[in-house]
Amino acid sequence: MIALLGGTFNPPHNGHVALARAAKRRFEPAEFVVLVAARPGHKHVELDVETRARLARAAFPEDRVEVDEHERTVDTLRANGWDDPLFLIGADEFCDFPTWKDPDGVLARTRLAVATRPGYPRDRLDSVLATLSDPTRVTFFDLEPLPISSREIRDRIARGEPIDGLVPVAVVELIHELGLYRGYT
Repeated sequence: MIALLGGTFNPPHNGHVALARAAKRRFEPAEFVVLVAARPGHKHVELDVETRARLARAAFPEDRVEVDEHERTVDTLRANGWDDPLFLIGADEFCDFPTWKDPDGVLARTRLAVATRPGYPRDRLDSVLATLSDPTRVTFFDLEPLPISSREIRDRIARGEPIDGLVPVAVVELIHELGLYRGYT
C-alpha cells in the first residue's frame, strides 16, 4: 500500500513530520510519497515549487517527494496510477472535505486517513462522515498535537527569530542557506 501526504510545504515543519511518522506506524505503508503542490487551488504561494520540493526532501529524506502539478486532489488521483492509496489529512481539513472538488471522486480513488488530536470534537467528524457516499473509505488515527504552522515559521524568520525545534534541522539549514522568508510579510 502507498501512502500520500500532500501540501504546499512552505516550509515543511515538525507537525508534517509527526503526521508522516504516526501514519507510518499506524498503517505500515510499503511506500510513502510526499506531494508538493505546484499551484494549490486553495491558496496563493509565493515561493516556487522547486524550492519547496527541496525543503520537503530535506524534511522527508527517506521518502519519495514529487511535485504535484494538479490544483485539486481528485485531479492528482485521476492522473496517477496508484492502486487504492491512502491519502493523509488532518481533522480540520477533513471537516472541509465536503467542499473539495468531487469528494465522491476522491473517495472512489483513495482511502482517507484522518489524523485526529486528543479532544477533537467527534461530532464534527461524524457530521462529515454522514455526508459521504462511502464513509467506510475513511479511517481515523491519533496524532499528538504540535501547535506549529508554516505561516508562524515564515513570520518568525522574517522577524529574525529562531525556528529551531519547529522544523527539522536539515530544513533550518536549507532555509538559512537559501536566505528564505527574510522579507516575508
